[in-house]
Amino acid sequence: MDRQPAAIQVDAVTKRYGDVTAVGGVSLGVPAGAFVSLLGPSGCGKTTLLRLVGGFETPDAGAVRIGGADVTRRPPQKRPTAMVFQSYALFPTMTVGENVAYGLRTRGVAKGEARTRAETALGRVDLGGLADRPVAALSGGQQQRVALARAIAVEPDVLLFDEPLSNLDVALREATRAELKALQRDLGITSLYVTHDQAEALALSDRVALMRAGRIVAEGTPEGLYAEPPTAYAASFLGGANVIRDRALAERLAGEPMPAGRALAVRPEALEPVDSSDLGAEAGRAVPARMLGRLFLGLTAEWDVEADGHRLRLWTDPACPVPEALALRAARWRWVEDDANLAEDAG
Repeated sequence: MDRQPAAIQVDAVTKRYGDVTAVGGVSLGVPAGAFVSLLGPSGCGKTTLLRLVGGFETPDAGAVRIGGADVTRRPPQKRPTAMVFQSYALFPTMTVGENVAYGLRTRGVAKGEARTRAETALGRVDLGGLADRPVAALSGGQQQRVALARAIAVEPDVLLFDEPLSNLDVALREATRAELKALQRDLGITSLYVTHDQAEALALSDRVALMRAGRIVAEGTPEGLYAEPPTAYAASFLGGANVIRDRALAERLAGEPMPAGRALAVRPEALEPVDSSDLGAEAGRAVPARMLGRLFLGLTAEWDVEADGHRLRLWTDPACPVPEALALRAARWRWVEDDANLAEDAG
């Protein structure tokens, strides 16, 4: 591909549906060639924001720029973008090659050139030689690749992904995830990716924008957001941290006073089970607990425990025994902004 990637700039964009604010004054910058994920639960506004960038929705306020050009009012076909949909949006009566060439034909590309570019795109996603096969005869994973080939065939400046792996089984999703990242790096296309799967966002992204109630509430590199989440919501959604708001319990685990407006975040892998009878002088930093349940997860075991009336989760080696006098100690922790009262009003 000889086209250069383009940066995306979203400036104070708002989108309402009746009384519901789906996206509320969001600003986001995606550097040229970067892979940025919009992460969050259903209804947080991430897909609406993606559709605003792609031209499938028009904002009530704000602007969208791609490569420096204002595209806020342009329809999808007039933007240098291509979308990979969650449902793939393939035509079941067409062949693989016809599906991939469809976007090219709608852009006025001659039939012969469209066929050649479609075959090149199929080769990039390891589907070379399948152009004449009925798309309905392919597996789910192969259909996902056809949808991706159709998107890259038009040589966009920007690729948009709306949860494209959600319809695949776990093993295939993990394998396709690695292939997708490798392909994006090879092509160097600016990519904006929507997902509710934190593992997917961490694995694929150069940067992650975490959304809640129609707003971006945290943004950074996957490593940075995981290690230093700024808020309780970010800590719990990205990595499943135990968020402790009880002052007495938080201060005992942290060993220091609890700052105003803060909560204690302790990740499951950083909460250690210990035998309180063996702690001696360090007993003051440990909290007595009782086991409620244990799940074997293969590489880890997940413990469900209760301490001072609070249920907490920790991950251990599957061979770790339950101490006779069970107590908990925080190996690592972080004070985070307590944003529990943020309204969940997005669509």
